[in-house]
Amino acid sequence: MMLDLTRTSPDPQALDRAIDGACDALYRTQQADGHWVYELEADATIPAEYVLLRHYRGEPVNAELERKIGVYLRRIQNPVHDGWPLFQDGAFDMSATVKAYFALKTIGDDIEAPHMKRAREAILKRGGAVHVNVFTRILLALFGIMDWKAVPMMPVEIALLPQWFPFHLTKISYWGRTVLAPLLVLFALKPRAVNARGIKLDELFLQPPLTIGPAAKAPHQNAAIFAFFRGVDILLRKTFTDPPAKLRARAIAKVVDFVSERLNGKDGLGAIFPAMANACMMFDVLGDKEKAAIARDSVERLLVIKYDEAYCQPCASPVWDSVLAAQALLDVGSPDAVASARKALDWLKPLQVLDVEGDWIVRAPGLRPGGWAFQYANPHYPDLDDTAVVIMAMDRAQKIGGDKHYEAEIARAEEWVRGMQSKNGGWAAFDIDNTYEYLNNIPFADHGALVDPPTEDVGARCVSALAQLGARPDDPVLKRGIDYLLAEQLDEGSWYGRWGLNYIYGTWSVLCALNAAGLPHDHPAVAKAAAWLVSIQNEDGGWGEDGDSYKLAYTGHEKAPSTASQTAWALMGLMAAGEVSHPAVARGVAYLMQTQGGDGFWEEERFTGTGFPRVFYLRYHGYRKYFPLWALARYRRLRSSNERFAFGM
Repeated sequence: MMLDLTRTSPDPQALDRAIDGACDALYRTQQADGHWVYELEADATIPAEYVLLRHYRGEPVNAELERKIGVYLRRIQNPVHDGWPLFQDGAFDMSATVKAYFALKTIGDDIEAPHMKRAREAILKRGGAVHVNVFTRILLALFGIMDWKAVPMMPVEIALLPQWFPFHLTKISYWGRTVLAPLLVLFALKPRAVNARGIKLDELFLQPPLTIGPAAKAPHQNAAIFAFFRGVDILLRKTFTDPPAKLRARAIAKVVDFVSERLNGKDGLGAIFPAMANACMMFDVLGDKEKAAIARDSVERLLVIKYDEAYCQPCASPVWDSVLAAQALLDVGSPDAVASARKALDWLKPLQVLDVEGDWIVRAPGLRPGGWAFQYANPHYPDLDDTAVVIMAMDRAQKIGGDKHYEAEIARAEEWVRGMQSKNGGWAAFDIDNTYEYLNNIPFADHGALVDPPTEDVGARCVSALAQLGARPDDPVLKRGIDYLLAEQLDEGSWYGRWGLNYIYGTWSVLCALNAAGLPHDHPAVAKAAAWLVSIQNEDGGWGEDGDSYKLAYTGHEKAPSTASQTAWALMGLMAAGEVSHPAVARGVAYLMQTQGGDGFWEEERFTGTGFPRVFYLRYHGYRKYFPLWALARYRRLRSSNERFAFGM
């Protein structure tokens, strides 16, 4: 069906039908208890690591499950470069390709099968598996394919270092410390995989893999600082070969205590796959069968098993899915939509973390807990993004209902959000002033995501929440937040998006915050951002942005095919800038209306979520369901009222 991009305003009745269809689809996918949870898909590494975890432990082979995972892995192999990318249509990634090949070979795929041969040739053409990242090297060392000398030296005794020391677990991100802590024990004890099938990968290397030494500097790392840390690595290897037994035992015990306190039952350590899997392997080597079983069970709950294929998710996203779907329905505003949204918010109420002082307490002693986590349960690691969006939705629901049903939850969360502001006026996802960027230069940090600094998108969300809750312009917390956002705008007019892809996401987030804070729509920063969004609109009326926009040498918009979620973000950004009547908005709305599926939702194969820029990307299956609805409902609301939108999102 051809898009009618000549219309200055979409047909109101057609718009109503599109919104009603999307609402009905959301209602059908809402869980009985009120929440939503959709699939959260990453690249090939997580399902591959799941298969390899089973074979590492020597678990009984589940042939049917492995068959389905094999189907999935073969399907997502890229037909152009024959490897596995980090996101759909992305470039060849060595580590993802080696892990996928390893998993398929372990499942039983013949290495001379066409897909395996193509993958192997692609690996060898690029210099071989020597070029995998540190996490893949650790996996290969656990299987005895690489020697531990190929892995950075991380003695478990670093767990005993004082907090003032340049490296300390509190100085790295939540995901870094939950993944690294159990790894420290594995580094120390160097267990060997059961690997009952005896799988090796010699054919992926141009030299004997056991002769490979440390990895080279990663592109993001500073040569001089990396060289210093490489020197430290060499020194540790020479002087720390046989530490005192009591010292080692004390260090291992401290790590075990750290992990055990945060084991988190069925939801797992950190509620993320890599930390769960590492915890399982750690307790295995220590002989703690009970805790190993708990960790292993948490991993199993991340599986998505369908009729013809299966994969493993990196984590679950119920709080995020639920609150964003609720926000979309609150914008719809009909009695059924509001009732559905309130049911989700009632489900969220008891998930607020009120009794656990998480790792964030180190930087904020005395601050009372009050946030929400991203997953079903992750009490040591609530995040500012979810928390801000939840209290905005609860506040809006109260205003619609004329009640104070969520007043206590909102007040407690606002207190926590205020207390979590960093020195520069911004907010990070999980910590305060986690800005030890030099740590991204240690050999272990070739992923470049070892810390959790303040970011524009999370900062915008917190500014939005405080402004919506009534903070005045002279409120020092709000003012510092706004100043931070204005200072971070790029010359082109956009803002960086750390947790969504990418500058479209960041720009939408900040424009919503500035609108909520009362900045005039003709403010230079607002006008410049709106002009940038208009300038990058695709010919079909939608918006798209590629994962390559995170490259270190960013020079401007990385054009990509239009997606429903990125189009929705651009539209809501423009509407927050007061541009509801701009022709670009009409064209974007027309694009969404014309691309809506018969089931009420939209198709979106491309990844528009971000785990770690340049390293790990996410495909939120919910984004194509609630964001387009939200944008259409917002458009209808503003076109009919012709008033400034008063809420934070």
